Amino acid sequence: MTNEGKEKPRFYTCDCFTTDNIFLEEYKLHVRFVSEQQFRLDYQALLKKLGCVTDEQFEGVLNKISQEVARRKYLGVTSAQRAAAIKDMYQPLHPHVYHLQESYLASEFKQIVEYCQSSSATEEGLLDLLEEQAAPRVYRFPLFDKSFCEDLMEELEHFEQSGAPKGRPNTMNQYGILLNELGFDEHFITPLREQYLLPLTSLLYPDCGGRCLDSHKAFVVKYDMNEDLDLSYHYDNAEVTLNVSLGKEFTEGNLYFGDMRQVPVSETECSEVEHRVTEGLLHRGQHMHGALPISSGQRWNLIIWMRASQERNKQCPMCNRTPTLVEAEGFADGFTKHSEPPQNISCALT
Repeated sequence: MTNEGKEKPRFYTCDCFTTDNIFLEEYKLHVRFVSEQQFRLDYQALLKKLGCVTDEQFEGVLNKISQEVARRKYLGVTSAQRAAAIKDMYQPLHPHVYHLQESYLASEFKQIVEYCQSSSATEEGLLDLLEEQAAPRVYRFPLFDKSFCEDLMEELEHFEQSGAPKGRPNTMNQYGILLNELGFDEHFITPLREQYLLPLTSLLYPDCGGRCLDSHKAFVVKYDMNEDLDLSYHYDNAEVTLNVSLGKEFTEGNLYFGDMRQVPVSETECSEVEHRVTEGLLHRGQHMHGALPISSGQRWNLIIWMRASQERNKQCPMCNRTPTLVEAEGFADGFTKHSEPPQNISCALT
């Protein structure tokens, strides 16, 4: 059975995207902005406690938020414009890395996928093949061949040094690359998700959409001594997240995991998880986590936020409300207008 001749689902974003989860780096605070009056009522007292004490500082915060709201409002248009410009002006250094090949994958990972695709596969059997971390339901496994990681890193650095336009991954990561704009989605990220990651997530995370992942957002983030050093405590706009350390040489900078987002921070104990080059970490998107500062070198990570429209159509994971859909480009934020399982994806959620 193939998708040939069948209409692909249309994906949407939730209207909360322009108003909710705006990150104020200086104060390590996520905020919601609907109007200045609402913002003052909700956050002015808290911001004062965090060091925003003068009128000038508060006006600076309002200015940053206004810029971010405007950026989000026109994100689809500007992203499409960047992607077109990149395609027109950028000459890849390693064209082969844009098309997923089995030779790029670690032999251990291919064996894990083969097991997951067998008729006798169980969650317990899969767990015997994975390295479970100190944090609950966070799993590690070899993913890529080292030589592929080196080629991919060279390609990403080549793009970074080019004059092609670049968008930032999100409000928390100032340095990185949106892989859909660079042309990785169709022939690399999508087959990686559908053919290799879905068999794992179906067994590991059936309770949070792991059997129904039908879209994604993929990007690379960079940590450097002169740029972003760390990443504040947060949760992802995803049902399941894959985080892969691509390189280079670095020290420290471990991930740390707390509890699910519904658990108060005061009741949470965090566990550290080490980054290892070529290896992937798989976790639930709503599992609170962050990245400790690197102490030397430079680290690049591939992040794939994998989404299940059947789950998020019920409730937006970012605003906890029934999503109000807004048209957008590509996979958008993974919402669809219907909750039926997508074409060719076996979904047994109850």
